[in-house]
Amino acid sequence: MSQIGKEIIDFKVEAFVNEEFRTITKQDVLGKWSVFFFYPADFTFVCPTELQDLADKYADFQAAGCEIYAVSCDTHFVHKAWHDNSAAIKEVKFPMLGDPRGVLARGFDVMIEDAGLTERGTFIVNPEGKIVSYEVVAGNVGRNSDELFRRLEALQFVAEHGDEVCPARWKKGAKTLKPGIDLVGKI
Repeated sequence: MSQIGKEIIDFKVEAFVNEEFRTITKQDVLGKWSVFFFYPADFTFVCPTELQDLADKYADFQAAGCEIYAVSCDTHFVHKAWHDNSAAIKEVKFPMLGDPRGVLARGFDVMIEDAGLTERGTFIVNPEGKIVSYEVVAGNVGRNSDELFRRLEALQFVAEHGDEVCPARWKKGAKTLKPGIDLVGKI
């Protein structure tokens, strides 16, 4: 079953962000674009490379009006310990959500029940709190923040210009398509 258009669940979790603990709720997400970036666990191998990649592009996401929420089933305390001990994670400025009960992992349908971990799932959520993009990748393959950002910009563009669509490899400022009978068979 597709998750496109599904409203995110109501939630309240603890996060580690900007050297402090903070409560994050669904209300904090509504009204702006968000990325929920699930990863299996802290103190692992591929995960810190992904979070560092996102940290390197975080300013671009913020400039686009989008917040990133990194999520694992670890606690916010473990997130702080990882942040304090890993050069890669020290660069993370976006909220790291603790989900030890798996509320978010189950709500986004990425919980690996028998392991107590999450799949490597990425969700873009629009300001209304609805999922507009998602992908789940095998646990041994890292994701790319450049492609995630390109997809965010395309989704923002079509949300603003509903009569236009973005072709493959579209980047902000590039030509879009306006669906109509005159394009059928011409592309």
